[in-house]
Amino acid sequence: MILKIAIIETMSSKNRKTLKAIFDNPVNGNIEWRKIESLFLSLGAVRTERAGSAVSFVLNDIRVDFHRPHPDKEALRYRVKDARKFLEQAGITL
Repeated sequence: MILKIAIIETMSSKNRKTLKAIFDNPVNGNIEWRKIESLFLSLGAVRTERAGSAVSFVLNDIRVDFHRPHPDKEALRYRVKDARKFLEQAGITL
């Protein structure tokens, strides 16, 4: 628990807001994808660019694959749900 609090306290306010938005109910479908990527990276995730719009992240030995949204920049609800599930599996919750 102390580690989780320490990580959250050292994050930028923008990343804390994004983390909160990911865990909000009902699920927010208006989060910019770049903010979600920034959050993952701030938590220590390793990003791997794949073919086309595909990207992978590994955090605490948990891997997830996404396709970046295009042409819009907002992550749809299902991507936000997948981001929440990834964070939970990696041990990051509110």
